Amino acid sequence: MLLSVQPLGTLSWHDAFALQQTHVDALLNTPDTNPTVFLLEHDPVYTIGRTRDQTSLREAARLPHPVIEINRGGQGTYHGPGQLVGYPILDLRHHGKDLHAYLRLLEEALIRTLADYHIIASRKDGLTGVWVGDRKIASLGVGVRKWISMHGFALNVTPRSLPPFQSITPCGIDGVAMTCLHHEGNHTPTVPEVGFKTATHLASLLGYDLA
Repeated sequence: MLLSVQPLGTLSWHDAFALQQTHVDALLNTPDTNPTVFLLEHDPVYTIGRTRDQTSLREAARLPHPVIEINRGGQGTYHGPGQLVGYPILDLRHHGKDLHAYLRLLEEALIRTLADYHIIASRKDGLTGVWVGDRKIASLGVGVRKWISMHGFALNVTPRSLPPFQSITPCGIDGVAMTCLHHEGNHTPTVPEVGFKTATHLASLLGYDLA
């Protein structure tokens, strides 16, 4: 099977969400639709899953960028320029209908991508995401509709992605330090370059070829 990779440049959260919904519908209703991963940078925005506990946003009304409540798991996070956002739209009926296994697969794709830049990254027990030592470099949050996945991962690539995290408690983890690929490695690749490497690892882990 082929994994279609669609680099989108910079896009608003609402426009990206509309694309995700369109492709979820296509996977549900058109059997020959290829699974797709959208790769992009967002206009600055904070997002949070549908939860009564929104303390991770601190004082939401005073945040420097808009806040959107979305249909994924997890606490508050930030998306913006300098960060690679990936939205894989996949039929998880072909991958065991196991959200925990899917999250671990996404983490592994990011760990392998960082290894390409000689950065040793890992998981932390009981926490979703990817870490370099005690610093968090990537966040994950997924949703499904009839086992079609949406939302996905955010990997901090350049230092520009970091300052807005200081206004929240990222992913609800007190005291967490956020980092980025440029700070941790000896290379300063562009976000699109990192996106292509991540898509390549994701396809390999899924057993797909790149379209």
